[in-house]
Amino acid sequence: MPFSLPLKDMSLHEKLSAMESLWEDLARIPDAIESPVWHKDILDERRQRVADGTSRFIDWETAKTDIRNKLS
Repeated sequence: MPFSLPLKDMSLHEKLSAMESLWEDLARIPDAIESPVWHKDILDERRQRVADGTSRFIDWETAKTDIRNKLS
C-alpha cells in the first residue's frame, strides 16, 4: 500500500512529529522488526571487548565534545 506525505510542504516540526509517531507505533511491536546480522555482529564484538577488558569508556560530556569536534 503506497503512502506519501506532502514532505515539501511540511515544516520541520511537522516532519519530526510524523517521525515520532512512526517510531512510537513501531515500538509497540518490537518482535516484528528483525535486526540485521551486521548489527548483532557489532554488539557481539563490543560485548567481547568488555569481557576482555579492552573497551575504553568516557563520560557522556566528553563523548559529545569529541563528536562535535569530529563534525566541525
